[in-house]
Amino acid sequence: MAAAGGGRYFCTAGRGLELFLAREVRVRLGATEVDCVSGKVFFSTEAELGELRKLKSGERLFLLLKKHPPLAVSRNKGKMLHEIKSLVIDEPKYWLDVLSIWRNIHGCEGKKNDMSQENHLPLKRKSQEETNTATKRQRTEQTVSEECQAEAAERYMLPERKSDQDCWTESKTSLEDPSKSSGEKPIVNEKLSFRVSCRCSGAIAKILHSQEIGRAVGIALMKQFGWRADLRDPNLEVFIHLNDIYSVVGIPLFRLPLANREYIETAGLRSTIAWAMASLAEISAGGFVLDPMCGLGTILLEAAKEWPVTCYWGADISDSQLEGADVNIRTAGLMDKIELLKASVKALPLPSESFDAVISDIPFGKKFKITKDIQLLPDILQEMERVLRVGGTIVLLLSQDLRKHMDGITKCAENDSPNAVFDSTSETVTAKALNMDGDSSSLMNGVEESFLGSRQRQFGGLVPDGVYGVSLGKMDAFIYKYRKISTAGNQQIPQ
Repeated sequence: MAAAGGGRYFCTAGRGLELFLAREVRVRLGATEVDCVSGKVFFSTEAELGELRKLKSGERLFLLLKKHPPLAVSRNKGKMLHEIKSLVIDEPKYWLDVLSIWRNIHGCEGKKNDMSQENHLPLKRKSQEETNTATKRQRTEQTVSEECQAEAAERYMLPERKSDQDCWTESKTSLEDPSKSSGEKPIVNEKLSFRVSCRCSGAIAKILHSQEIGRAVGIALMKQFGWRADLRDPNLEVFIHLNDIYSVVGIPLFRLPLANREYIETAGLRSTIAWAMASLAEISAGGFVLDPMCGLGTILLEAAKEWPVTCYWGADISDSQLEGADVNIRTAGLMDKIELLKASVKALPLPSESFDAVISDIPFGKKFKITKDIQLLPDILQEMERVLRVGGTIVLLLSQDLRKHMDGITKCAENDSPNAVFDSTSETVTAKALNMDGDSSSLMNGVEESFLGSRQRQFGGLVPDGVYGVSLGKMDAFIYKYRKISTAGNQQIPQ
């Protein structure tokens, strides 16, 4: 497989996952010139296509064509459209250089086949989802940020939908090659078909619609390169994102988001969030990892795929969830890596101090009623702590309401046990980086991540080791990380 040849890329990420993605591209791809902005990570790498596909914390991956400061907003639409067209099509030699990288990555013929095959997959997925709607909705957590949701939508919407603001959808009649009628000769005739996807937000969106920009840029590209517009199955897509922070132009490398895992039959928690949680758990070869509320098993699947030389256990009280998890595990071919058992998280039939890491998405507020079951959180935490070895880690995904309750629990614990306070007045912590050789605990010097709140409190034998805000699409959530430094003994978490 041909190397990418030192391309410049950007990858979209759910809100809160940008720093996870930045760490991942450095470690997995050996990326340089890594730059994070809200919802995107820019980087350079010589990685091959197979390695680029392995990114786990990103949504969509693009070859970067242009990255500029935001365009000056003017009431003159014609002037603004001219500036946007100039941004996209200026420096045709640079376009050819990027297309050369694109060809080296895919191969011209292979790219067409790859794109065509992937184009049918969303319809297949949709059909599967329709037949299993009841099961899939039980614990589904789509953790794509609003930006990623919009970008995903532009992928799955049929191009001929006139209301789609993420691609230019004028009729083929209005997009006849203007070079034929104007007599202009295209600079380069690449014999490629293409379409333009455009997203606008901020001040520029108040002046111009995405359709206007997409059509103007599309016609300019046809003039410049002699390409053919194909809204249904193009060779390549040109992606434009204009906002108040930057102006970005890129070419998607894959038709489907990276977050769509082929090894997951039924989606539960968003795979990118599940992977980020596993990356914080400091999983090591030969260790034991537990998800005591495993649901459909997404966290265990992501962890076992990334760190396979580890034993994984999943427990759940729901038969339907365990059945779904079993199907997912068999689909992923991980029957020898993950064990399932039916058990209540309040009374796990497992020995004390038998696991190196506990990772769980606590599902209160979705399937369960917060007003009643949220009171079980202290019991759940005590049981998780019981089965965790000293030195082990707990990683939990909590909703807004659960976070408030967690803070209330630890505040009570501080009042009852003055010596059990972990005073972390610092707002940052050195981030734990990823080690793709089987250990997720190595440190990366110079990388720091913000904590939410300046004072984190210990309870029981657990001390806090990080709080990370992430997006669950329409709501925010928080990944809490704790480390067990001692056996709690007779210390009790207040009810």
